[in-house]
Amino acid sequence: MRFLLIKALIIASLSSCTLSTTKHLTAITPDVINYHNGYFSDLDKDYIYKANIEVYGHHFGGLMIIKKIKNKHHRVVFTTEFGSKMLDIELIDHNFKTNFIVDELNKKMVLNTLKKDFKLILQEVHKVEKMYKKKNFIVYQSKTDKRYNFFFVNDYNQQLDSIVNTSKTKEKVMVSFKNVEGLLAKELSIVHKNIKLTIDLKYVGKTDNTESPNPK
Repeated sequence: MRFLLIKALIIASLSSCTLSTTKHLTAITPDVINYHNGYFSDLDKDYIYKANIEVYGHHFGGLMIIKKIKNKHHRVVFTTEFGSKMLDIELIDHNFKTNFIVDELNKKMVLNTLKKDFKLILQEVHKVEKMYKKKNFIVYQSKTDKRYNFFFVNDYNQQLDSIVNTSKTKEKVMVSFKNVEGLLAKELSIVHKNIKLTIDLKYVGKTDNTESPNPK
């Protein structure tokens, strides 16, 4: 009886550690070395979004401009709708350079989290460790530091639908791409599971009546 109880506890413990992201996925043999995320990859385009950031009950709204400067080099500028700069950072290869940040966002945990979020959506090449199949999706798994990234790609149109960032046992960050046209995601949301931080972006591009902010 005691043996059966111990066995049941072990099985329950192992089950609780199973990553829910992979529960309903079927593993397949990888047929690629790298997965390429094409969003934000056009050198000739300024990606301009209306942005809403919620951080532990504090709201920041304005415009976010994302610009690919050159290969492995992006710049992100976050301003108020009146043009006052709140954040200006650059992702160069795998390293970040902070050009400017307001005091309200200049908290070590907040800034480091924002950097990881931007790296998650801006890094173009990801080494594929495993591949899975789920109904109409192909899922590419990569590893970064102690975390794993799962890229859910629509098998019909090859569009990246979402990214799930996890530890070995828990989902940490969910990224959703909506209203996609080609390699342009017109809506983007980043939701954290373990901290109170969300980012919502809606594409506005350039308009005839308003001069678009330029991060250059």
